[in-house]
Amino acid sequence: MSSIWRCGSFSLSLDRALVMGILNVTPDSFSDGGTYDDPVSALEGGLQLAAQGADIVDVGGESTRPGAAELNGADELARVRPVVERLAQDLSVPVSIDTRHAEVARACVQVGASIVNDVSGFRDPEMVAVVATCDAGVVIMHMLGEPGSMQDEPHYDDVVVQVREYLLDRALTLERAGVARQRIAIDPGIGFGKTLEHNIALLRALPELAAFGYPVLVGVSRKRFIGVLTGTRRPDDRLGGSLASAVWAVEHGAAIARVHDVAQTVQALKVIDALREKA
Repeated sequence: MSSIWRCGSFSLSLDRALVMGILNVTPDSFSDGGTYDDPVSALEGGLQLAAQGADIVDVGGESTRPGAAELNGADELARVRPVVERLAQDLSVPVSIDTRHAEVARACVQVGASIVNDVSGFRDPEMVAVVATCDAGVVIMHMLGEPGSMQDEPHYDDVVVQVREYLLDRALTLERAGVARQRIAIDPGIGFGKTLEHNIALLRALPELAAFGYPVLVGVSRKRFIGVLTGTRRPDDRLGGSLASAVWAVEHGAAIARVHDVAQTVQALKVIDALREKA
């Protein structure tokens, strides 16, 4: 794995796992929809995530929960641009824009976003063009289909092979377009068009994904598979499972954990780092 992830003016060391804090400025996200759906509360939320130890603050304006309808780019941009711009000015850590729309990514990079986190995996040539003409870091995520239908009986012949091949193909596409390898991270897309068995298989295969040398980002926080395994229906009751999954991911090759519960995850990973040093 590269020891540095280059994201705009930031060179993020990967000598330890990074924590990406989730800031959803949406009324309808699966876990925290409505918490930060105005610019004032969103700014306060982003500052709090950084104070809790987030290495990156990831701003999203469109819910991609299972069954969600697509939001048009203009409405999404109205939600996220003022938040991204202000956080980029006020924080000493990079701000990421979580979007699948090229116009949103372009506008947010222009006002200070240092990372483009594309849940649709850079399928759109326009999104490829956006990151090819800037120096932002990129996250390529695998998603089967679209949020509205991705959980309608998802099927793979071999989920690990197909997700791996997709991510590598997209990474090579970006590199051919001029995106430096050190700017690229990959994400297997836990919960995005996957069954419980698919999610478990991908988490077990993290060493295989990490072996290709791109930093691996994993988002397991409060996901449905944790609820299925533990019997917890409410997403915000899944802290224990979220921490266990994040620690597992990091111990098996993940370089970045994308989470809601930043303070608790930072604490857990500090303990893991200390134990690893003494081994």
